[in-house]
Amino acid sequence: MDLPRIFTIRESSHRIHNPLTPDKLAALGRSLRLDPGTRVLDLASGSGEMLCTWARDLGFTGTGVDISTVFTEQARARAVELGVADRVEFVHGDAAGHVADEPVDLAACVGATWIGDGVAGTAELLGRSLRPGGLMLIGEPYWRRTPPDQETAEACHATRVADFLPLPELIERFGGLGYDVVEMTLADQDSWDRYCAAQWLNLRRWLDGNPDDELAPEVRAELTTEPARYTRYLREYLGWGVFALMKR
Repeated sequence: MDLPRIFTIRESSHRIHNPLTPDKLAALGRSLRLDPGTRVLDLASGSGEMLCTWARDLGFTGTGVDISTVFTEQARARAVELGVADRVEFVHGDAAGHVADEPVDLAACVGATWIGDGVAGTAELLGRSLRPGGLMLIGEPYWRRTPPDQETAEACHATRVADFLPLPELIERFGGLGYDVVEMTLADQDSWDRYCAAQWLNLRRWLDGNPDDELAPEVRAELTTEPARYTRYLREYLGWGVFALMKR
């Protein structure tokens, strides 16, 4: 049970595995106005930056769950580095279906709604761990501009245009599931650049150090095509945000 190697190669230098900058991540935590001691469950927690920095800066406690052995070890090391290993723990496991042993104050899935087969299933999963009146965080793409054709949608990592919604419709989707949207933090094009462009340097440095690896042709193909595809399509069409929700 692990992520394919290409994922950890692509984001080997990343502490945040989504298009939020450290400043935006910190602002998101402050915007929730939660007390020290807030208990958090972070599903698909990646390298643990959200949980670790919020434990350090806001006094939160909690657990992160991620399927990647590499990212889980990085998260544990980050907790030690920031002096919060006594307040947070990171579990290697499949976040899909994971429910906390005791209800938490904040349940999050920031950018991995495939663990619930989409927004609705992820909200249902998070709700199973959340105390009454608690906060839920969901990170999800949306269309900044609706793609004109199937080719453009696929270039933005969608299988079809209907995979994502424009931002107003996504907000309405949360409402239709019975949640109030009470906060949001949106990526901008600069934070998308920092997320995606950093991947290209990771790929090139790995390729220079591993030219004979069996994965080298796949890495070379991605490095050759991805910068142009990103600047032509994803940067122009795809948005991304984290939305704070409360059950009505």
